[in-house]
Amino acid sequence: MDWTNRRVTILGFARQGIALARYLVARGAQVTLSDMKPAQILEAELSAMDDLPIRYVLGGHPTSLLDECDVLCLSGGVPIDLPIVLEARRRGVPLSNDSQIFFDVCPAPIIGITGSAGKTTTTTLAGEILKAEYRRYDTGQPHTVSGVNVWVGGNIGNPLIADVGSIKAQDRVVMELSSFQLELMTRSPHIACITNITPNHLDRHGTMDAYTRAKSHILDFQSADDWAVLNADNNVTAQLQTRARKVWFSLQRQPDGDGAWLDESMRLRIRISARGMDDVICSTSDLLLMGDHNAGNVLTAGLISALAGASLESIRKAAATFKGVAHRLQLVRELNGVRYYDDSIATAPERLMAALRCFTQPVVLLCGGRDKHLPWTEAVQLMGKRCRRIVLFGEMAGLVHAEIERQQAGVAVTRCDTLEQAVLNASETAQPGDVVLLSPGGTSYDAFKDFEERGDYFVQLVWAYKD
Repeated sequence: MDWTNRRVTILGFARQGIALARYLVARGAQVTLSDMKPAQILEAELSAMDDLPIRYVLGGHPTSLLDECDVLCLSGGVPIDLPIVLEARRRGVPLSNDSQIFFDVCPAPIIGITGSAGKTTTTTLAGEILKAEYRRYDTGQPHTVSGVNVWVGGNIGNPLIADVGSIKAQDRVVMELSSFQLELMTRSPHIACITNITPNHLDRHGTMDAYTRAKSHILDFQSADDWAVLNADNNVTAQLQTRARKVWFSLQRQPDGDGAWLDESMRLRIRISARGMDDVICSTSDLLLMGDHNAGNVLTAGLISALAGASLESIRKAAATFKGVAHRLQLVRELNGVRYYDDSIATAPERLMAALRCFTQPVVLLCGGRDKHLPWTEAVQLMGKRCRRIVLFGEMAGLVHAEIERQQAGVAVTRCDTLEQAVLNASETAQPGDVVLLSPGGTSYDAFKDFEERGDYFVQLVWAYKD
């Protein structure tokens, strides 16, 4: 699209909205940026944008913004059922977002990864494998003889629309996509992966069917020349349809045809007939990552990377050396015989359960935040079996406590108002040999900007304690 003099309204002053605003202004668009927050809360963001000719409407999204609007763009966290979005649909104003526009103009093949859990680890590891293959690194690093740059971003890290002017046709793009981004998009990646689909973000999507439709939208515009990488162990993804060529990953069985799986000897195997690849990646004991779910992430990333051209050597090297992503079962420190782990990314009960299954030691669990209207029955059952103590904090402390009492889970429970109080309580009650685990099971939005800010604060609190 020629953006010259196009009137574009962007909803959401987050990193995606800011990156898109810069991209569109550079291409001659007349940009209006609107956010629900007032100006006094957005002082830093406004200061960083004061070099751009942008109109700001802050403190709300009035429908009058549509009176002079050719395209309405939504940042990732903006619901599509806002009155202004519904009115835009009624008026026939096109909807878009930074990911859709990136797909429209990116010259390189795109690997798109989504899922209820594991998408960030899978995206990051697939990027590391491809960087190892092409001996290239992140944005702005010098070129090497391979001539291939690997770009990693999207819903994590850098919004790739900010870098699209530097991406070449021979490059590789690895992009994490959220359900929020996907529900508006009309393009699919060349290699599309869904790690799993389990209940999540029902506070946003309303029903499991709507959430599944948003996630599976990543497949809807694929062709017979594309690839779909799907989880054979997940009841939802196992039933999805696509015109693309399907390959499967599984921790439970060897897939029919090509794919990646965990064999009886606890080795990660991969087979891609078109690449002449049929061998062992490594054993689970070779991985630095904890838990079966991370073995699944390695299988997935290896399969994606092989389809994108990576060798078995590069897959093996990255799989055996990858230490994970911040705030995902990250060991913070050991203090007085107690190990503290940061799993702030666990914003759903299923993620909390995956973390608990990684430990045989007694666990003092920090659980809390804001609920996403998800079921807690199964998670509380596991908490009762795996935890020595549960410390609840934040908005949903009462909800989880009620479920613990209903089940008579038989585990000690403490309720705190804040994360700071919860960490203090955990440190005072933990015994040598225990694990103190921040795996909240809820979002951070009751008290923090995002899960990263929550995890950073947890790390700060833990390191403040003296030996």
